[in-house]
Amino acid sequence: MSDDMTTQVFKEEAYELLGELETSLLELEDVPDDMDIINRVFRALHTIKGSGSMFGFEAIAEFTHEVETVFDMVRNGELAISKPLLTLSLSARDHIYSMLESPSGEGDFALGNGILDGLKDVASGALGGAPAEAAAPAEEPEPAEEQAAEAPAAEKQVDAEPEDQPLRSLFQIIIKVAAGSEVDEDSLDSLLQELGRLGDIRSKVLHKDAEPWWDVVFESDSDSMSIEEIFFFTDIPVTVNVREVAREDVADHFAPADEIDGEVEAGPVKKLGEILVERGDVPSEAIDAVLADQKPLGELLTEKGVVSKEKVDSALAEQNATKQFKTASKKARKKVDTASSIRVSAEKLDYLVDLVGELVIVQAQISQVVSSKGDPSLTALSEELERLSDELRDSTLGIRMLPIGTTFSKFRRLVRDLSEELGKEIDLHTNGAETELDKTVIERLGDPLVHLLRNSIDHGIEDPETRASEGKARRGTITLTAEHSGGDVMILIEDDGKGMSKEAIKVKAIEKGLLSADQDLTDKEIFNLIFEPGFSTAQSVTNVSGRGVGMDVVKRAIDSLRGSIDITSEQGKGTIITIRLPLTLAIIDGLQVRVSDDYFVIPLSLVEECVELTAKDVEEANGQQFVNLRGEIVPYIRIREWFEVEGESPPIEQIVITGLEGSRIGVVVDTVIGEHQTVIKSLGRVYRDVEGISGATIKGDGTLALILDIPKLFRTVLAEVKAAG
Repeated sequence: MSDDMTTQVFKEEAYELLGELETSLLELEDVPDDMDIINRVFRALHTIKGSGSMFGFEAIAEFTHEVETVFDMVRNGELAISKPLLTLSLSARDHIYSMLESPSGEGDFALGNGILDGLKDVASGALGGAPAEAAAPAEEPEPAEEQAAEAPAAEKQVDAEPEDQPLRSLFQIIIKVAAGSEVDEDSLDSLLQELGRLGDIRSKVLHKDAEPWWDVVFESDSDSMSIEEIFFFTDIPVTVNVREVAREDVADHFAPADEIDGEVEAGPVKKLGEILVERGDVPSEAIDAVLADQKPLGELLTEKGVVSKEKVDSALAEQNATKQFKTASKKARKKVDTASSIRVSAEKLDYLVDLVGELVIVQAQISQVVSSKGDPSLTALSEELERLSDELRDSTLGIRMLPIGTTFSKFRRLVRDLSEELGKEIDLHTNGAETELDKTVIERLGDPLVHLLRNSIDHGIEDPETRASEGKARRGTITLTAEHSGGDVMILIEDDGKGMSKEAIKVKAIEKGLLSADQDLTDKEIFNLIFEPGFSTAQSVTNVSGRGVGMDVVKRAIDSLRGSIDITSEQGKGTIITIRLPLTLAIIDGLQVRVSDDYFVIPLSLVEECVELTAKDVEEANGQQFVNLRGEIVPYIRIREWFEVEGESPPIEQIVITGLEGSRIGVVVDTVIGEHQTVIKSLGRVYRDVEGISGATIKGDGTLALILDIPKLFRTVLAEVKAAG
């Protein structure tokens, strides 16, 4: 593997670990005594440090080591979690990220030293730090729960679980006390307790020779150097020798013998004689000399005086532990093999989607040619090709789907930092993090959500004193929810703040000339005024808001995703912002229609039904563009008139009834052709701002069909209905 590739591998792992680190630090604010979370923080730092040193990122390794040392104090019960500690730790996380992004790998040296100085002050109690009260022995660290964090834009990870399994090893550790030293067993036990923080002690045998020493069999996902570091800083005069016995991939902690499935066979395990020879306790000739006897080898060796009983017991313990270790390892690998995964770059996925899109177009062309031939055998093959292309399309798009929680996770940090800056107390709750969206949609959704959350924090949630005076809880709440709604995904940002003042919005709109003083607007139309460029009701400009830049950007971003955004608000109660987005931007199911010689596609997820429109229906409406649909008056828009298509309308036209946000409108066309797999192609600059069009697709015969922007047409029709009274 080239240096560039190894560096990229390290960075990818580090980015994921930093994402987990940030999440864990934020969780500690709510549960500061949760040892599992503390262990996750420590393990993330330890892994970044070790990998950084291995791949030549010495500055990152040294900086992370200092932060890790502070959290080692937390693990040992010497330091309590505090807000200053978490704030500095989050800053340290950001600094490590900037070091990864820096070409030199070093980042801002002065900033890094400032963070470390702050952590030292916290550890010493000079900056809000405090020793943990009545600290119980730290719990044994468990393997980190590797969570899917926000991956770099260049990467997408599909089910990272198998790659995140820790690599565990079995070690023999010889701990000898320096000659002439007076060390009691309790002192040695304290060393073993410290060792136990890195893994599991499988056996320990105390040899009471002239100088007592421990023979320990130890299981851990740490390396031998990390184990030896435990003994570097002890005041006890000992020498330590660490020997790796076995190394396997295991998913969980070591399984006790009585919990291991008997049907899973252990791998080859060294025999007792081999272990003793390998340890240097017995010469191979002595083994050969006693093998002829029928007694167990360990007993025979003891009787012959070749080796002490303690050494035999220790070797037997290693043999038994190794057997169990390999059995559990094989069982774990069997489980992992059923859910293997790989890491694929986003560029490769995008290229695959493009290829599938072209295949769908070719398949449509083949189907069109075959239908004109009337050959049954060709028709059968064409139908099979269509089925396979449908499955390939769905499978490929499924690969690009990511849980929206990858975007939600970073907002906890935003809410924490900004609310602290503004002197507010705010909790962020998230629901539906498992809801899946296309990777491209998620990437482009991040900035609009940041704008909306910042507005909720700044404009929506009041300061604690104001909330208390109004009978509210001092802590405000922002709830971020994602859920499926038909063929779309709906995202809601809800706060329990002061809500929006319709009167204040109207006054500001009149000042800016956006409406006249006597103009009557619905609540929805009033709230939508905040999406106008330069509109802001803030009384003063801050570094957060007030310049009128942001909400119009949000509106354009959501529109570019073929989505819609709406606001409902009640003064004194709070505000709900609803975003509706398509699942994917690549391929959709559409309804193909024709007006004269031009073809259009309507997203099938919005189509409810198709009905006829006759000259009699038009006459009965007295020139109004409404149709009576089973007692319901439904407005409609003529595509021929909207796009100024030449030619006469047929005697009987077709109305495609579409539904959106609880309302219905009709789209009048000449002919409804049928369903069509639509590979979405973006429009060039000349046509990008044409109202009513969101994209284009290539039909089976190679000609173009325009994709109708139904939400835009909806707004236009409803505005015309409102204007007509």
